[in-house]
Amino acid sequence: MKVKIILFYFLKTLGIILGIIVVYALLGYLLPFIEISAKDDGENKEIPIYIYTNGVHTDIVMPVKNELHDWSAKIPFGNTKSKRTDYQFVGIGWGDKGFYLDTPTWADLKFSTAFNAAFWLSESAMHCSYYTKMTVADDCKMIMISKSQYRDLVKFVDEKFDKDAAGNYILIPTNAVYDDNDAFYDAKGKYSFLNTCNTWANDALKAAGQKAAFWTPSDYGIFLHYK
Repeated sequence: MKVKIILFYFLKTLGIILGIIVVYALLGYLLPFIEISAKDDGENKEIPIYIYTNGVHTDIVMPVKNELHDWSAKIPFGNTKSKRTDYQFVGIGWGDKGFYLDTPTWADLKFSTAFNAAFWLSESAMHCSYYTKMTVADDCKMIMISKSQYRDLVKFVDEKFDKDAAGNYILIPTNAVYDDNDAFYDAKGKYSFLNTCNTWANDALKAAGQKAAFWTPSDYGIFLHYK
């Protein structure tokens, strides 16, 4: 009798888990089709920003410096391996620290990393990459926004960084960078299967008054609205 009871609860638990996975997959596919329309603030759209994906993560790419904001003041060029100062754009993404630092490729993914990331059990990080130029393609789309919209975007992104007592971004010392143009910083918030790196990028577009998916866990849900 005890074996039957154990088996019953095991199968019930398994059914619940599989049901959650199926519902999540359906919502992850369907909800991105619901578009949040862009808001026209009546100002000239004169500042270029980009959405860029590496196939997994979506970054928001902005000018390194303009009259409204200088990202290099808090994301120093000297924190990259190249230490070059001629970069024109900076891409910023938020995500799970374990994924960023311990999983350079899918082949390096560990069950513990995936489990901790999915269930709010690990810390988050900001990944910042400098670029000399941006090339519009399937994986990179340009959006022109107004000065007011850009201020809102900068505020949204800045507020996700952890800061020290002086208000400086906190660099994560690591050799696990992707190239010679990037660095990692401590971030606020917890990554989960409901709040992914792409969910954050999608929310950044909403903050800037741009087209976005109602909700999306994937880069597909964002780029769907920028074909």
